[in-house]
Amino acid sequence: MATADEFKAKGNAALQAGNTSEAIEHYTAAIRLDGSNHVYFSNRSAAYLKKGDAHNALEDAVSCIGLNPSFSKGFSRKGAALHALKRYNDSIAAYEEGLAKFPGDAALTKGLEDAKREKDSPPMPGGGAGGMGGLAGLFSPEMVAQMALNPKTRPMLNDPDLMAKIKLVQSNPAMLPAMLQDPKIMALLGAMMGQEGEEDASAPAPAPTPPPAPKKEEKKEPEPEPEEDLSLLSPEERKKKEDQRAAKKKKEEGNEFYKNKKFAEAIECYDAAIALDPTAMTYLSNKAAVYFQQKKWDECIKECMTAVEIGKQNRAPFEDRAKAYTRAAKAYQKKGDLDEAIKMCNEAQLESFDKATQRLLKTMELENRKAKALAYQDEEKAEEAKQKGNDFFRAKQWGDAVTQYEEAVKRAPKNAPIRNNLSAALCKVMDFNGAKRQVEVALELDPKYVKAWARKGDIEMVMKEFHKAMESYKTGLVIDPENASCKEGLRKVNQQVAYGRANMTEDEKKEQAAHAMADPEIQAILQDPVMQQTLRDFSENPSSAQSAMNDPGMRAKINKLIAAGIIETG
Repeated sequence: MATADEFKAKGNAALQAGNTSEAIEHYTAAIRLDGSNHVYFSNRSAAYLKKGDAHNALEDAVSCIGLNPSFSKGFSRKGAALHALKRYNDSIAAYEEGLAKFPGDAALTKGLEDAKREKDSPPMPGGGAGGMGGLAGLFSPEMVAQMALNPKTRPMLNDPDLMAKIKLVQSNPAMLPAMLQDPKIMALLGAMMGQEGEEDASAPAPAPTPPPAPKKEEKKEPEPEPEEDLSLLSPEERKKKEDQRAAKKKKEEGNEFYKNKKFAEAIECYDAAIALDPTAMTYLSNKAAVYFQQKKWDECIKECMTAVEIGKQNRAPFEDRAKAYTRAAKAYQKKGDLDEAIKMCNEAQLESFDKATQRLLKTMELENRKAKALAYQDEEKAEEAKQKGNDFFRAKQWGDAVTQYEEAVKRAPKNAPIRNNLSAALCKVMDFNGAKRQVEVALELDPKYVKAWARKGDIEMVMKEFHKAMESYKTGLVIDPENASCKEGLRKVNQQVAYGRANMTEDEKKEQAAHAMADPEIQAILQDPVMQQTLRDFSENPSSAQSAMNDPGMRAKINKLIAAGIIETG
């Protein structure tokens, strides 16, 4: 069975390939296996936003921050989702909250600038925000309506993925430049422009017919319910009907008291209604609502459970039974019993699914995982597990060492040395992806931890990511210029870059280059127009290329491409 990290890796690959739905599925699988990992929620938030589902993107961003308030990307995700929803003030607040914790963060700073600029831009024709000229009108409601009438573009609009992207541009015109790189968007525009080219360019476009003004409906007074003729009923049936009418009146009186916060009087009225009609769960639910307002959680839960039983016995609507369960869930939540609260929410959803209850359930599950993770933390027990792991490691019992270090991580998740030890043990069992992730977390916790930089470089050497290994060793040496591990690692990686490729087969060289091309940093270097010109100059204009190499920044980028195996030397 795949691990959570393996599902995350699959999600990353799918997202880079533009397969957002597949990426979301993989991230969701990772969350099911490890719902306490904030990175999985962050990645799924990015996938949802790319798909055009800003609401779910926001929900995952909030979950990410809830799990780890010290993760800057969580605030970036939240700000971006709110921006896409055009909630500019909330977006700005999210970015500013992040910058208060992470001053100078580039992603947060840029996001804040974009949100402020779009908020302050004048509105555009068609409802879009300013700042994009007339381009945003490409996907205005009027233009989409024309596409729906065009036989060439109408079938394309049946694609849910394409429509999601159009809606994203409509809600956030700042996304338009990115969307213009999408093949489906370009195909749609191409078809539309082709159709327009066949029309008479001299003929003026017909003015859109304004929609008819909605008719104002006259408010009608509610008609009184017809009085039921009770004369034909038996005495017992007649009394039952009369009691039910009296119970409804008592309930209405109780509702008025409830609105005015006269809770004791409201309880009396609801009790009277229950006595008159004990088969109706509504009055018990109303009584539970009073107890909830009075913060009498146990009494509230008891009334809710009684209401559910009465409802089941008398075939009350599923929605009413679900509401009683949901109120009980909220009371359990207030009591701090999240396990029971979650159980009540699940019962409510079985009765009648409700989106608000589902959101409440997700929030409770997140709170519960976080609370249990916090309760499990114990520095002393973490140290005990770490020492056991060290003993197993020295005895070369790698699997047992991994188990003990993982236990230590759960007990002390912010302890960088324990993460580094776990990384070392994972290397011994050949789980280099897991080892790299642990050492990266260690460096997030302590960026000046030189041992972790050396470990990261060693792992990247094994994975043939020589350009990354070079950076890791150099970073460690900036912190500690005399560190022996980083010095030796840098010597080995330079030797590998200079001579190692000569011993590689062509397939190995291609594999290394393909692996490097998946690195966003390498992609950014290769997409730089100045770099593209410099690379052309190496074959067409060597003197100009040599001049460019005098720039330290350009030289560093070229060396990185050489280390990555993108550029051959010699």
